[in-house]
Amino acid sequence: MNIFRFAGDMTHLISILVLLLKIYATKSCSGISLKTQELYALVFLTRYLDLFTDFISVYNTIMKLVFIASSLAIVWCMRMHRVVRRSYDKDLDTFRYHFLILASFVLALLVHEKFTFQEIFWAFSIYLEALAILPQLVLLQRSGNVDNLTGQYVFFLGAYRAFYILNWIYRYFTEQHFSRWIACVSGIVQTALYADFFYYYFISWKNNAKLQLPA
Repeated sequence: MNIFRFAGDMTHLISILVLLLKIYATKSCSGISLKTQELYALVFLTRYLDLFTDFISVYNTIMKLVFIASSLAIVWCMRMHRVVRRSYDKDLDTFRYHFLILASFVLALLVHEKFTFQEIFWAFSIYLEALAILPQLVLLQRSGNVDNLTGQYVFFLGAYRAFYILNWIYRYFTEQHFSRWIACVSGIVQTALYADFFYYYFISWKNNAKLQLPA
């Protein structure tokens, strides 16, 4: 493992911890897209099917279990917790995410590295993750004002993928048979979707002001 992969994993973990902190400390999920959280749960469940067949390392296994468990816990809280679910912005979270799931699955069937069960679902999870943030970004644009913890959550989530791009570049130049081009292209698309958010996040940080996104 290289430093960029580790930094990506840690920023991803921090983003989840920030979101859990927001939910459990404030007993509120206002400003959080349930649709995005459900997409992430689907991403991890389909990506880590190899938990049942392959063992890479203790670290790798723990991180996979943490991502699966935390994503399911967040979805459960937003749907089932008697206090948290009351704050869900259902009227703002209306993105038709079923189309993202369908498009990602069709693309995985057409463009993949190997035509096997695990590889098809791995490609599906990569394509879906690249687009999973869209419902969240749309919700934030509709609401306008973004609270501090929600802004940090989205920032760290975007930073995680940016570090992974550096990880792929590093592996391309240091590993003889590195060929995860699907992840590379999807990661670039995913990071590009954060560009507008990063701009306004930096402006708010620079001016020490509340983060606001244009509608």
